[in-house]
Amino acid sequence: MFKGAYPKDTDLPLSTPKAHEWQPEHLRLAVTAAGVALWAWNVDTDLFTMDGQGFELWGMPWRDTVTFEELSAHIHPADRDRVRSAFAATRAVLGRYETDFRIMFGDEVRWIAARGQGEDVGIVGRTMFGIFLDVTGRKRAEEGNELLAGEMSHRVKNLLTIAAGLTAITSRATASTQDMALELTERLTALGRAHDLVRPLPNGQGDATLLGDLLSVLLAPYDDMGAFKGRIRVAVERMGVGEAAATGLALTIHELATNSMKYGALSIGTGTLDVSSAAEENEVVLTWLERGGPIVEAPDKQEGFGSKLVRRSVAGQLGGSIDYDWSKEGLIVTLRMNRDRLAS
Repeated sequence: MFKGAYPKDTDLPLSTPKAHEWQPEHLRLAVTAAGVALWAWNVDTDLFTMDGQGFELWGMPWRDTVTFEELSAHIHPADRDRVRSAFAATRAVLGRYETDFRIMFGDEVRWIAARGQGEDVGIVGRTMFGIFLDVTGRKRAEEGNELLAGEMSHRVKNLLTIAAGLTAITSRATASTQDMALELTERLTALGRAHDLVRPLPNGQGDATLLGDLLSVLLAPYDDMGAFKGRIRVAVERMGVGEAAATGLALTIHELATNSMKYGALSIGTGTLDVSSAAEENEVVLTWLERGGPIVEAPDKQEGFGSKLVRRSVAGQLGGSIDYDWSKEGLIVTLRMNRDRLAS
C-alpha cells in the first residue's frame, strides 16, 4: 500500500483532512486512464516485460516476456538503429530520459514515447523500469504545424518574388512615381483578391477556388463603376483553379479590366462585359466580350508592358494563349487555358 506523507498531528488544524491513502488498484486505474503502458527491462538478459496495455499498444499478443529483437521488428526501419542505440545508452544517461519513435501496426504508423530513469537509478534486480506512451496525436499535430509553416513560407516567398518583379518592370514602364505607385498598387491588389480565395475544395474540384468565384471577385470593383449594377456577367463552368494558376489568371483579368476601363466598354456607364467559357478537349476556352462601349481599334504601337505581362502569364502559368478581335461592336478576347494547368 502507498500512503501519502502525513504532517505531524500537532501541525494540522482540527479541520484539515488526512491525505488520501493510495491503493494499488487506484494507481492501476490512473495508469489505464492516462493510456500509460508499463515496461521492465532486464539489463542482463535483454528481456522486456510489459503490461497488457503495452502489448496492445505494440499490436502484439500478451506473453510473459518479449525480447528486444522481437520488439525491434515492429519499429519503423528508419528509427530502428536509433532506438537500439538509445536504449543501450540509457544506463549512461544521467537522470530522466525520453525518446520518441515510430512503430508499424499493420498499415498504421504509431508514434511511441519511451520514458524512464537512466544511470542505473532505480534498478531493482538488474531491471530498469519505464513507460510507453502513444503520442501519435501530438506528432501528427506537430507535423501539421510544420507543413502549414512551410506552406506559408513558400507562399510568402512566391508573393514577394512576384511583387519584386512587378515593381522592377512597372518602374521601367511608367513615366512618373505616381503612375508607378498606382499601377503597382492595382496589380498587387488584384493578386491579393485572388489569393484570398485560395482554399481546398471538395470532391476533386481543384486545390484553390472555383473559376466563377475567382472571376466574380476580380471583376466586382468594376461592376460598381457603371450606371447600373449587373453590367458584368460571368457564366463559366464549375471547376477549381489552383494557387499557381490563380496568380496568372488574376494578373490577366486585371489587365483586361483596366484596359476596358480606360478604352473599352467599361469606360462608359452603360457598357457591358460578358465572360463565358467553353470546354474543348483538354482546354478551357474563356471568352471576354465587351459591348456598348466606344469603337475600338487594334493598337498600332509596340506592345506595352501590360500586354507582355498577360502573354507571359497565359503561356507560362496557364499553358495557353490569348487572342484579340478588335471588332467594331467591341473587343472580343479569347483566352485558351490548359485544364490541368488551371487546376494546379
